[in-house]
Amino acid sequence: MRIVQARLQRVRLPLVHEFQTSSHTKGALEHLLVRLVSDDGLVAWGEIASPSGPFYGAETTDTCWLIARDHLLPRLVGAEWDTPEEAAGLWRGVRGNRFAKAGVDAAVWALHAAANGVSLSQDLGGTATEVVAGVSLGIEPTIDGLLEQVAAHIASGYPRVKLKIAPGWDVEPVRAVRAAFGPDLDLHVDANGAYREEPDHLAALVALDEHRLTMIEQPFAPDDLLAHARLQARIETPVCLDESVESVDDLHTALALGAGRILNIKVSRMGGLTPARAAHAVALDAGMPVWCGGMHEFGVGRAANLAIASLPGFVLPSDVSGSDKYYARDVTTEPIRALQGRVAVPASPGLGYDVDEEFTASNTVDVVVLGDASAEASAVPLATRA
Repeated sequence: MRIVQARLQRVRLPLVHEFQTSSHTKGALEHLLVRLVSDDGLVAWGEIASPSGPFYGAETTDTCWLIARDHLLPRLVGAEWDTPEEAAGLWRGVRGNRFAKAGVDAAVWALHAAANGVSLSQDLGGTATEVVAGVSLGIEPTIDGLLEQVAAHIASGYPRVKLKIAPGWDVEPVRAVRAAFGPDLDLHVDANGAYREEPDHLAALVALDEHRLTMIEQPFAPDDLLAHARLQARIETPVCLDESVESVDDLHTALALGAGRILNIKVSRMGGLTPARAAHAVALDAGMPVWCGGMHEFGVGRAANLAIASLPGFVLPSDVSGSDKYYARDVTTEPIRALQGRVAVPASPGLGYDVDEEFTASNTVDVVVLGDASAEASAVPLATRA
């Protein structure tokens, strides 16, 4: 297979509800969409879902734009490849920059699946026909406001609720949610590395142990696996690793140290579907349960998450909630919908969702095209093919 054209678009969409984490607040998101056209006219999409600022990780929308435009896509356009793994080898020399790689890699996988007439889920080895979805709730101004958000999403059928926490906003909101919604709610917390190994912080994390949480996600800094291992040895609640695991090598190290008992596999954080699938295989072999985390992806990235979450090791609810939780209108022609907390895995070839190119263009801040400009005329979206 050969890519004859690649288009990179910076798209901005407002969020339905402002979202606050331990590091920043956001009311709108800018993500990058990658559109690939093959030599036989197939079109496929991927999404680079990096945050705008360097808070979750080192990458930003601006750095991803630069890396994708100047280093990843130029290596892909015009090159011959047969498998997504072979295509990923084209940019192996580019260190780090996993968010940028993830969107390009996902588009390659979607194109490969479409060319073979199978769904992205099937191409990855997925077996589930639906994925259980959870919701992630940010830090609210008040406890009452948080309880309103939790109640609304439970009423919508979501079986799992994740609360963002930070020092000073941890034990009290968890206690309030447990008191309001009972001990059977699948509840977990995510700190995004906001805590340190100091007495007050450790006291709060240990105090959470009594509230029967499904997990405490990423309490310490990404590179401090030893702190995670020490906390895990002290508490019964499973520690879940997120930012700490950017590669399969990181996962092997975490397993050896006993730094956590659950893994959040984020396609964006790990550099694409190729390394995410490899991490899933390692975790499955080690008996470590996994789930698919999210980065408030538009429909394109959300569809890729849905496909990877259909693999057999994803036994915990994943962040693949319906598009309407985040966006009044999404970039796909049909929004991704959750019905009673479950999202159907598409069976149609490729990504399973087509992009509304007119709407996307109207929300595009910047665009660059690489390769053969004449390929645009012959490219046909999958939904219109016989």
